[in-house]
Order: sequence, then structure tokens, then C-alpha cells
Amino acid sequence: MTFAPSLEAVPRMERPLLSSTLLSLLMSLGLGWAWSTPDCTIADSSLLSNISYYIPFCSLAPGLHLFASCSNVSDLAQTLTALPRRLDALCLQGTVPVLPADAFGQFPTLQLLKLHLGTVRITSGAFQGLDQLQYLFFEHPSPCCLSLLFPPDALKPLIFLNSLSFQGYCLNSSQNIQLPLSLSRLTLRHSCLTDLQELQGLFPSLVLGSSPTAISSPWPAFLEVLDLSANPQLSRVGVKALHGLQLHSLRLDGTPLSVSELLGSGLLHLNSLSLVGTGTEKLPGNVTAYFELSALDLGRNQIQNIGDEDLSSCRSLERLSLHANGLHSLPTRFLSALPQLQRLNLSMNKLGPTLVLPEGLVSSSLRVLDLSHNELSALPSGAFSSLPQLKELWLGGNNISNLSSEALEGLRWLKTLDLSWNQIKVLKPGWLSSLPALISLNLLGTHIENFSGLLLQGPKKLTHLWLGSPDILELYPPWTLTLLSLEVWAHTYVEFRVPQGEPFLFLENLTLQASYVLLQSSNNTVHFPSLRHLTLRGCSPIIFSTHKSQGFFPQLPSLEHLHFWSNHEGTEGLQLFGLPRLRVLELGGLDCLSASRPTDLEVLLENLPQLEVLALSNLNFGNLSISSFRGLGLLRLLLLNSEWALGLDSSLQEFIPQMPQYVYFSDVIFICQCESSWVGPWATQAPNTFVYGLEKSICMANASDYFKTPLLSFLSGNCPDNLELQSFLTSFTLVLLLIIFALLGCPKWPWLHHVWTLFHAWLWKVGGWNHRSQYHYDVFISYCSQDQDWVLAELIPALEKPLPAGEGLRLCLPERDFGVGQDRMEAMAASIDSSKATLCVLSRQALGSPWCNLELRLATYHLVAKPGTTRLLLLFLEPIDRWQLRSYHRLARWLQKEDYLDLPRKSADLEAFWDQLRRTLRKTVQDRED
Repeated sequence: MTFAPSLEAVPRMERPLLSSTLLSLLMSLGLGWAWSTPDCTIADSSLLSNISYYIPFCSLAPGLHLFASCSNVSDLAQTLTALPRRLDALCLQGTVPVLPADAFGQFPTLQLLKLHLGTVRITSGAFQGLDQLQYLFFEHPSPCCLSLLFPPDALKPLIFLNSLSFQGYCLNSSQNIQLPLSLSRLTLRHSCLTDLQELQGLFPSLVLGSSPTAISSPWPAFLEVLDLSANPQLSRVGVKALHGLQLHSLRLDGTPLSVSELLGSGLLHLNSLSLVGTGTEKLPGNVTAYFELSALDLGRNQIQNIGDEDLSSCRSLERLSLHANGLHSLPTRFLSALPQLQRLNLSMNKLGPTLVLPEGLVSSSLRVLDLSHNELSALPSGAFSSLPQLKELWLGGNNISNLSSEALEGLRWLKTLDLSWNQIKVLKPGWLSSLPALISLNLLGTHIENFSGLLLQGPKKLTHLWLGSPDILELYPPWTLTLLSLEVWAHTYVEFRVPQGEPFLFLENLTLQASYVLLQSSNNTVHFPSLRHLTLRGCSPIIFSTHKSQGFFPQLPSLEHLHFWSNHEGTEGLQLFGLPRLRVLELGGLDCLSASRPTDLEVLLENLPQLEVLALSNLNFGNLSISSFRGLGLLRLLLLNSEWALGLDSSLQEFIPQMPQYVYFSDVIFICQCESSWVGPWATQAPNTFVYGLEKSICMANASDYFKTPLLSFLSGNCPDNLELQSFLTSFTLVLLLIIFALLGCPKWPWLHHVWTLFHAWLWKVGGWNHRSQYHYDVFISYCSQDQDWVLAELIPALEKPLPAGEGLRLCLPERDFGVGQDRMEAMAASIDSSKATLCVLSRQALGSPWCNLELRLATYHLVAKPGTTRLLLLFLEPIDRWQLRSYHRLARWLQKEDYLDLPRKSADLEAFWDQLRRTLRKTVQDRED
């Protein structure tokens, strides 16, 4: 689900005229809007493949990237309207009684559609326009059964449909469903099927002659997979129930069906049969022989003994799984009776403690043997010598403590050896001497504490190595230069002892899991010039220290993906230098809440110019500001997970036009502050950004606040008039666009002169010329009509009268000094530009005045774009919270304390106020003259 709020999710606030104008201008420029919609998640799995670790979404098919997953859907049209049009996959969960015609026509590139919509009626044409759809799923989480009304021609537009699945639905009310010719996988799980005969009525094209109205085909129907698993009522087959159907694979897992009844089903061809968890007690030899099966899966059954007579009918088998059957032994003629067998799964049986292979166990075809979790503790010499073609041997999860080279004799073509999670403590050099073709070795979870590269002698091209110990692991040279992937685990520490040279010259993937990683090297430097993917779990941050005695990774010039999850406190010592190609950074678990100081993201990320994905978890960086993202111009995905008391600085508004395409807040508690009031509108109105996690986020007022205050509720209830994106989203650019937009509405075209004025001012700044001649006024006075009486009666005499009665300043008042018939916008811009200072008289009425707003924005532009040439002073006639002004006009970071002046309430303080005002203006005028 997504927590990105829509405008309907937050009470509607008053929106200033200029802010609305700005948003309208952005829309007219075609910048696009965020993809935010309540209860929807949108992401691109090509950016972060394990994004499901952080946020929930539906499972995807390989090769699909851009997806949307929506929950609590009730108004289908409203939900789909807010989604991007170029989706690869779409998952919907909710309650939608009717799927209307052309429901998904706006998604022409959709390839996967998964629907959890409860009891639903599909109308004809519901899938019109989905020419590229390959996967269609109807799923209900609770077992059997909801009603699904499916019209016969509903699937007609899906000319490339490959997989169709119904789970938790009853199709009794649907008949004569026309399946596309492209369909290769059909699934009906947790349905109300009781007899395979029912398939003839549901899908008549599957069975020859099953319906007089079905379109006849010169070829028998063919499916790659027919999955009827998890149908507890499916107990009958029926005569010719599958007449003429050709199947590659039939899955009947978890059904009470008698498999022998398939012999009379009329099934024309069957290659693979799965009967997992059906209570089978013996090999179905008659069915195997009748169809000449090549694959048979009998896992989680009760076949505890196999007789020689059971094997005589299974000679066609190439793949056999007897996983978790309680087998204690194998018959004498087991493999000799299965001459074509290539893959044999005997895992989770009871063939230990000593592997006793029957005499005559000879197979020239067996390629894969799985004996994991069989309580084995010893392997006799030559245990596998009769399996010369074996390429994969899985022995994990046993109790093997000693392993000699004799036990592995004869396996000259073995490529994969898994010995993980055994009791091995010591290995002798040469134990792999009989395995010259080995490329993958797994020793995770063993008790080896000292591992020398000498133990790897024998294999010519070992590329993948896993090592692990429950406490410590010390690694000694020499290292094989062929390694491409290395994974090392230890609870306390891993120590590398590396001589001079380049032992890891071609290593591309490295995973280290330990509290500490130590290095003993003659030159204190280990180079990984080819490393592209680095995963660190539990390690201290000093592993990245630039100090030669502590750092392990001084330079990683080819690294593209770094996943660093530490169990240590704070990020001190963590310095990410020398990573010029890093694209994905996942950083977290540093327990920073107990650290002495929060994480400084600006320092941490300052040298990662190619970063595209940034996922941060539990770092306690306190406040997020624009300075954290300087130099990250290519960032496309930002994910913040498990952060506590997070503040969003208002300076981030300047980063909005360059904000990543995807921003996720997962399990984040914010600080309740009005400075973050911009985030609500940003989530729904920022250009080209999808925001997740704000709608249901909570905030806290202080460290002792344990009340779960919804963030958006706090902002709407305590921060009025501050929910719109305000002016300086991009400083000069948007202010200039705003002025042009306002001037375009005039009957004449005086805006050309104004543009020239701005350009002329820019030339003055670039050329470094003196500005004295351009000042016609000392102070430009900005005020609203409601405050005009006070300005004329009190302010003007105090500043404009000659000394000693006044200050003798040249003032510019819009009502007095603008020419008759002159365009006010043009006159305003020219007058501010030709004044040494601008004094804004502010009251609540002034903040609501469009002209005062524009004058203040123009003055702010001069303050930011031309520093040193003008000054802006704010005179408050009444108490106004500073956060209103800071979030509204982005001035807090540019103004100093003396730039704010408050009109005192007490008459006794007025004299000091006037002295301060005159002194400030006098100094300003003198500075500009100098």
C-alpha cells in the first residue's frame, strides 16, 4: 500500500493566489504530476531489486520492472486514473463488484495483472486494449471459495496471454470460457472442483468434442502446465475428462485424487506429474509407465520403503523427488533400474548416520544428487565413485565432521559441492584433488576457524566460494585468482592475511558478515579492482576508514552496489571515498540512536556522483536538508526506513524540481513542526515524483511525546496557510516565470521592458560595475491598503522629513510615486531595482494581499540573486509567527536578526524603535553608497 496523500486526504486549506498561479504555470509547461494515490505503491524493481524488503508489493514475473500495487480499492476508475500509463505490472486488492468494459485500456504496455477483488463479475471487453498482457491472476487469500462470473469471450483480446490463474474462486457460474491459443499455463487452486469432468464445461477448448458450440481445432489442445493443487474436494477424474489434452506438467499437490484414475481420463500426453503431500505410500508405477513420465515429484508423502518391483515401471524417469518421505534405505537395484535418471532429490529423509549405498549403484546419467538433511555423519571412501557424470552434490544440513579426498573420488566432472551446516572442523590439503572441474563450493555454517588457500588446490576454475564459522574465521593465503564471488561469515571477526600482490584481481561479488573484519597485510592495502557488488553485514564502519591501519577498502573503482548493514553504534569512521561508479547504496542498522552525534549525510554522500538509489535505515540523521543531496544529480530513488524523530527542513523545497523519481518513507516517525508543512502538497503535486509513506506517518512533538499524532493531521490543524508549495522552488527561475505569467494577461506587452531590466541587472552583476548610478530611491516601501493610514501618518514623516525631524531619505511609495497610467507591475519591478533597500510593512492583511506578496517575492529575488546590491527589512505591525514567513517566503536563511523589526505595543518603547529603524536604514544607505 502507499501512504502518499491526495488532496482529498488532507483538509483543504486556503491557497494563496500566487501559489495557485505558480502550480498552474508548471502544469502549462507540461512538467507532469506525481503518481501519488492513496493506498498504492509504485516502484521500479530495476533500480532496487530487493525493494520488497522495505515496502510491500505483489510478486513479479522476471523481466518486469515498473509496477503498481494498490490495496483497499473500491472505486476502480479513481484508483487507476492516478497511476502512470507505462506500467509493466499491476496488482489490485479490494472490493470491486463489477469489472467494467475497457477497465484497463489506459495501460497498453501491461504484461502482468493480479486481481484480489473479492466476489466480482467480469464484463465482456473488460480486458480490451491489453494486447501485451502475458500473466492474468484472480486470487483470493482465504481458501475456497468466492464466486467469479466470467463471460465466455472475456479473454478474447488477450492474444499473447501465457499464464491464467484462479485461486480461491469458484467458477461454477461460468461456462464455455474461450482460452487464447497462446495460453500455456492454467491454474485452479483452492477452488470448488470435485471432478475433473467439470473442466469440460469451464474450458471446452481443452477437451476434444466436449461442447457442440466449441470451435473445433485440427490440433489437440496443449498446455505447458495444468495446476490443480490445493483442491481438497477434487477426488474424481471421470471417463475421458481430459480427452485429447496434451500436458507437459500436471500438478495435483494436496488433493485426495486417486492418481490411477488418470489412466481413463483420455489424457493424450503427460511428461511431468507432481503429487506432493497427497498421502501416497508407494511409487505410482502404472501411471509412470502408461504416460512414460520423465519427471515425478513425490515429496512430503509416506513412501518409507521402495521395493525392486516398484522400480520396474519407472525406467522412463529423468527427474525423481522423494523429498521428506522418511526413507531409511534404497533398494539394491535403485539406480540401475532407472537408467535415464538425471536428477534425484532424497533430501530430508533418514539415510544416515552412515551413507550406505546399495551394491550395484551405478549410473552414467545422474547429474544432480541431493542428500541434504539426512542425518549423515560419515561418507565412506569412494561413496560416489559409481556416479562419474555427477555435476551437483548437495550434502548440507548433515552431521559430517570428517571429509577425505577418498570420499569424493570419481567425481571428476563435479561442478557444485554443498557441505554447508555440517560439523566439519578441519580439512586437509588435497581434499579437493579429485574435483578438477569444481566451480562452486559452499562451506557456510561449518566449524572451520582457520582456512588456508592451500585447501582450494585441485579445482582449476573455482569461481564461487562460501565460508562460515560460528565464532571466528582466519583466512590465509595463497588465494586462487579465479574467484569471482566470495562470501564469508563469522560471529565475532574475520581476519584476512594477505601478502603483497593482487589476490582478488577478478573478484566481482564480495559478502562479509562479522562484527569486525581485520586485515594483516605486508603493505596494508588490498585492492579489489573488479569488485562490483559488496555486501557487509554487522561490520564496524571503520572498515571504510581512510586510515591505513584500519581501513579495508581504500579504493573500489568498479563498485556499483554497496549494501552495508552494521550492528555498531554510529557512523564514525565511515568514509565513502573512492567509489566513482557507485549506483546503489543501502546503508542501515548502525544503531545511531545511542550514538554521540547524528549521522552527517552531507559528509557521507559528498563523493558519490553516480548514485541512483539511496536506501537509508535507522541512521538517526535527525534533519534532512538540501545540503544532504548536493552532487546527487542522478538520484532516482530515495528510501528512508526506520527513522525516529526525522525533521524535513524547508530548504528541501529548493530540491523539489530535482527530487528523485521515487521517494519512500517506511516506518518513519517525524518531528511535529510546521517547517514541514510543505510535504503534503509536495507528495501530490511535485513534478515527476512518487511519494510513499506520508498518509499514515506519525509525528512527535518532543522526545517524551509518545502519542501517535498523524503527521498530516498535525500540519493541517496547527499550520494554517502553509500547505501549498511556496515561491522559491527553484529561486530565480520560477520567480521569473511567475512574473512573465502575470504580465502575459495584460492587454499590452510591457513585460518585454521588464525582462530587459532583469537582463540589464544581471549584466551589471556579471561585469562587476558600480551600482551607484542606478539607485533613484533610498527605500522602497511595501504595504497594503489596510495599513496605509499608519504608513502615511507615522512612518513617512519619521523617514522622509529632513533632519533633525526625520532622516531625510528618498522614499518610493507605490500610491504616490508610480506614474499615472503606468503599468503597476513594471513600475514595481523598476522601483525595487532602483532602490537601495526595501522595507516591507507586514501585517496579517499584508500577507493576504497579492500585491504585497509579489513585492515581497521580488525583493527576495533581489536579495538572493544580487547579494550586496540591496537589503530587505521586515517591519511587523503585529505579532506574526516567524515560521509563517519562513515557510511562506523562504527568507529565514537570508535575513539576519537585525533585519526583523517589531512595532512595540507600549508607547514608552516607540522612541527606541524609531531610533533603531533610522539607524538601520542610515547604515544601509551608507553601505550602498560605498
